[in-house]
Amino acid sequence: MSQPEKLSANQKKYLRSIAHNINPMIIIGANGVTDSLMAELESTLAHHELLKIKMNAADRDDRQTITDYIIKQTGALLVQSVGKTCVIYRQKEKTELPLPRN
Repeated sequence: MSQPEKLSANQKKYLRSIAHNINPMIIIGANGVTDSLMAELESTLAHHELLKIKMNAADRDDRQTITDYIIKQTGALLVQSVGKTCVIYRQKEKTELPLPRN
């Protein structure tokens, strides 16, 4: 099963319900996005398909820029972005989170 290009509303709802109960695994601090942070994010995303990220960037535009950059670099899909927290999803080859069809 391969990574979908886009998530349907039903799939996003399913993933949000799972993400609601997990704590942020990556916290982006004052240094922003560094090479070591991206390496850690890639490693964590390879192990967990669904990842909650907390950003301590003060400005909304900065947080949006960081989120867009992360999605572009990792090939993940954005599930949700609320305030300083975003949830991304990248399906593994042998998925542990099978998505609903629609």
